[in-house]
Amino acid sequence: MDGILEGIAKVNDAVNGVVWGAPALILLFFVGVLMTVLTKVFQVTHFGHWMKKTIGAVFHDKHVTAHTADRSISQFQSLCTALAATVGTGNIVGVAGAILVGGPGAVFWMWVMAFLGMMTNYSENVLGIFYRRKNAKGEWSGGAMYYLRDGLGAKKGCQGIGKALAWLFSLFCLLASFGIGNMTQVNSISGNMETVFGVPTWVTGLVVMIMVGLVVVGGLKRIAAVTEKIVPFMVILYMVGSIVIFFANISQVGAVFSSIFQGAFAARSAAGGVVGYGIRLAVEQGMKRGVFSNEAGLGSSVMVHSNSNVKEPVKQGMWGIFEVFADTIIVCTLTAFSLLSSGLVNLETGVTVTEFTTRAGETIALNKANLVSAVYNQQFGFVGSAFIAISIMLFAFSTVLGWSHYGTKACEYLLGEKRTTPYKILFVLLVFGGAVMGDNLAWDLADTFNGLMMIPNLIGVIALSGTVAKITKNYVDRNLKGIKEPPMYSAFPDIEAEEEAAPDSPEDLA
Repeated sequence: MDGILEGIAKVNDAVNGVVWGAPALILLFFVGVLMTVLTKVFQVTHFGHWMKKTIGAVFHDKHVTAHTADRSISQFQSLCTALAATVGTGNIVGVAGAILVGGPGAVFWMWVMAFLGMMTNYSENVLGIFYRRKNAKGEWSGGAMYYLRDGLGAKKGCQGIGKALAWLFSLFCLLASFGIGNMTQVNSISGNMETVFGVPTWVTGLVVMIMVGLVVVGGLKRIAAVTEKIVPFMVILYMVGSIVIFFANISQVGAVFSSIFQGAFAARSAAGGVVGYGIRLAVEQGMKRGVFSNEAGLGSSVMVHSNSNVKEPVKQGMWGIFEVFADTIIVCTLTAFSLLSSGLVNLETGVTVTEFTTRAGETIALNKANLVSAVYNQQFGFVGSAFIAISIMLFAFSTVLGWSHYGTKACEYLLGEKRTTPYKILFVLLVFGGAVMGDNLAWDLADTFNGLMMIPNLIGVIALSGTVAKITKNYVDRNLKGIKEPPMYSAFPDIEAEEEAAPDSPEDLA
């Protein structure tokens, strides 16, 4: 078994070096800048509007939260399912890993990528709604594979490349669902449950596998029904705990933020290496862990956003902006401050103390998997460690549920609807494998699958960037400037006509 895992690790390292090399990171950065410019910095210029139409609408528009009788889901359910997939261990373990390798400066680059990623995610969701179709069951099917095939593929001379990229994206998404959306998440659950509560990893794996199976078998409707209950609870609970630590260490605010901004352009690495190496590590880790956390650029969350009962592509795009904002700007920042203000992390280098003595007198070796737990133990004792273990369990469990839908949609595109049942069975079985897999290999595989999935998706967003700009202008003209012109709901005339005939929600008329 060890030999097999070693072989997998070697192959993965080689592929990872390519898909997460400088060209891929530049491409990710470029797309974020491009879509920010083409939409006229929508995430800033229309900040009040998209906040009102997303989280603000939850409190005064029943259409946003009402369950649907058909196979679509509500806008709030689509957000919760998307957040379930994005707000995962990347917000806790991933942030710790970024700081340990790239130093405090990695947090700055996470912010940069989140700011740009808001418009990347927005663009993906706009295209997802615009190019979505209904399958034989009457369920919406959308995602990068559809706007690659029907959007990019509709351009002169691009039919073949559109289909090829759609197929590759679906294949990579299928693989990613086993990594970022399964093994990595469960690995973090089992590791924390063993460290804090002494539960063997195989026991955790077995329990989580059964729980995932019970939800996944019910399809998207059941997944959405579970995530809309778990996600708000877990995010608010984690925020409350982090805010308590924030105020307990508020005297460190200046030092923490100074270390983040200075570290972003540091001349030394986290380990005190050569000049320039620290900047590279900070940028690389900030970008990689930022994408791992909010998934902007992967084209993943669009597959659940496309199932929303919304008809305006821009409206669902705005939910994508809020998704990245909540995930990285809020949750990841709270995690970063908790770590950097704790005294366990050197604010100049990002290096942690090697051992930590809990309030109960137990000495443990520190690593990225238990660093946040140690911070909470420092503040709250065993209750703090237990809190983080439970938070990771909820975060990771919800991520597994969200990604099971993404993988199902990729499988449906590649092999047809009838093959989705075997996929779900394999997905559930691999939950157990993730629980007992080595920590580093699980995260390294997830990094590689992220990169492989990202490249064809970003090519599609660039090719259709003009379409996103036109749809955005159409929405702004009609809804904010009062200009009368035909709406742009769908690329397909039959769906366009159907959506135009559908009644508007009270929020649409506001």
